[in-house]
Amino acid sequence: MAELVARTGGPKLVMAKSGTIRFRRDPSIQGDEAYHLRVTSAGINISASTDIGLFYGATTLWQLIAGSTDGRIGAVSIDDAPAFAWRGVMLDSARHFQPAAYIKQLIDRMAMDKLNVLHWHLTDDQAWRIPIDKYPRLISVGAWRQPAGAAGFDASGKPVRYGGFYTKAEIRDIVAYAAARHITVVPEIEMPGHATAAIAAYPRLGSTATPPTTPTSSWGVMYNLYNTDDATFAFLADVLDEVLELFPSRYIHVGGDEAVKDQWIADPRAAARMKTLGITDYEQLQGWYIARIGDYLAKRGRKLVGWDEILDGKVPPSATVMSWRGIDGAIKAAKAGHDAILAPSPDFYIDHIQSESDDEPPGRGGVMDWKHIYTFDVAPAALTAMERKYLTGVQVNLWTEHVRTTAYADRMLWPRAAALAELGWTPTRRRDWSGFAARLPAEFARYRRLGFAYNMTPLEPLASFDAEDGKLTVKLRQPAGVGMLRYTTDGTTPVATSPAYDGKLTLNEGTKLRVRAFAGAAALGMGRDWTMATALIRTRRAGEMDLCTSAVSLRLEDDGATEGVRRVHWGDIFHPCWIWKQAKLDGIASLSAEVGQVPFNFSIGADLAKVVFDKPRTPGGELEVRLDSCTGPVVVSIPLGAATRNSGVSTIAGALPQRTGRHDLCMTFTQSGPDPLWMLDRLTLVPAR
Repeated sequence: MAELVARTGGPKLVMAKSGTIRFRRDPSIQGDEAYHLRVTSAGINISASTDIGLFYGATTLWQLIAGSTDGRIGAVSIDDAPAFAWRGVMLDSARHFQPAAYIKQLIDRMAMDKLNVLHWHLTDDQAWRIPIDKYPRLISVGAWRQPAGAAGFDASGKPVRYGGFYTKAEIRDIVAYAAARHITVVPEIEMPGHATAAIAAYPRLGSTATPPTTPTSSWGVMYNLYNTDDATFAFLADVLDEVLELFPSRYIHVGGDEAVKDQWIADPRAAARMKTLGITDYEQLQGWYIARIGDYLAKRGRKLVGWDEILDGKVPPSATVMSWRGIDGAIKAAKAGHDAILAPSPDFYIDHIQSESDDEPPGRGGVMDWKHIYTFDVAPAALTAMERKYLTGVQVNLWTEHVRTTAYADRMLWPRAAALAELGWTPTRRRDWSGFAARLPAEFARYRRLGFAYNMTPLEPLASFDAEDGKLTVKLRQPAGVGMLRYTTDGTTPVATSPAYDGKLTLNEGTKLRVRAFAGAAALGMGRDWTMATALIRTRRAGEMDLCTSAVSLRLEDDGATEGVRRVHWGDIFHPCWIWKQAKLDGIASLSAEVGQVPFNFSIGADLAKVVFDKPRTPGGELEVRLDSCTGPVVVSIPLGAATRNSGVSTIAGALPQRTGRHDLCMTFTQSGPDPLWMLDRLTLVPAR
């Protein structure tokens, strides 16, 4: 606490036998994580029955001190305890590798918000990140892959070896670092599916005669399953023995999700195993598989955790179910007497974008914003009060298929993990979104003082423009809904006393509009500037248009041009198509489009047949523009030409037949196949000279 107070600009605190701040153990306080905090003019007392409670009391006191502006904090009496025992963050380190130092920084941030479980996803189809001494190829082969697309080659054209792993020393250090902050690290070792990296390292583990030879660089559901041989269970037992030595956690996560059974169905060994077991259903075979692993863990004093698919078969009564396919898995688990963790998709999947802004980092479409997480109902009506006692935790999951960097990870995690922290700590009857939103600026101030990044994009104003009678009308909004927007039109920086936006703004051309959000006197975000010009109504980024369909909408990073800049594109991978509603075409003579391409590295099985395009008329394909309807005639067709040789963004242009008035413009690409996938980044209407 003394260190945090100092790092956030507070006074230097020193240890003394009779200090003003006093910690004491009080066995009468019920709950391992509960604490009492009393601030009076005579001093500060924090009491709890355990060190964990004292730690959380100290954390709250630090927050009070960090929020002080004059070196004083108000008298207060707090009796506090969490609503859920498991308050978790899942970090996927398999799809993209984060350095050990980043994991420790994440642990620091979790501790500051009283989050207490780091669910560490260490193995998957794309990589194996944990060394197992008995099986060295798991990291020498399984920890590395070649990225898809142009990013898979260096400047000289040689394949890129991408990946990494954590040494056992690093893992022990991370686990100890977390324990000192009362955070449990729960490892996840996936089985029987999501096993491509392990099978590539040791092909004998596979269920097919043609196992993979390298981890995959594709996203989605792979078909590779561990086989059902006793030798494979011996391998998994060996792996788990070394995992248990590294992780003292009572819980071990074994995955169990998305195990497509095609390979088992075609494998005589699986059929023979089912005959021996007297079962006829492959879901039952997976149930037996997970139960066997659960028994193995139980004999070593550990508890199995798995995704909700484990309920499809017979699992040990002690198994904890992590519900990801909505909340149905948690309801089914609770009714069956299993502990359950709420980690539902899409609600707690924070690889989804968190605002409609075109400046969001790469991620899945479907906005999961701060309010959505904070107001999620954690008390399903389908459960009785007694059954709800089996709901032991809540957790956000950061899958990293599209989260390549730790900078992206920070933006995806924060402040949404803080919203989950309060959801997991505060009883439903006391939660209030407006109160939480009012306290967010203080949280952001702590982040900034500690040098921690977070996603400011939802705090930044978004603007749309139109022209009427020689003036520009401006509509402003802020996605987060925190604070209010204030603006200036004289070139000065907005301050807390600047005019508040009231829903209407009409400005002359040449006016410099500057807008920023404020919560009271505190400025939020960085703010944005626009100089009023009719050119503003003649250009749209893809994220400012409507998607024609939203089967699988994604924000995807391209592979970058030679200078290494990587643009983030927005589109539906099943049907890349954008609509600019009611574009004003008076006096417009041509179109200029910024276009890019992304690798189509998506494993979507039979659904690949649904990804179809119009046949190209030139070797590289074309950008086609239709008027008023996406099924109407093509009015502009621009060959991609040289753009096909550029892995970054290219600008192409074409003439537009003269039109007047407002019309919808529908943009699509022609191409022979989906890889690479072309994306529209920006469209500009160019007036006649």
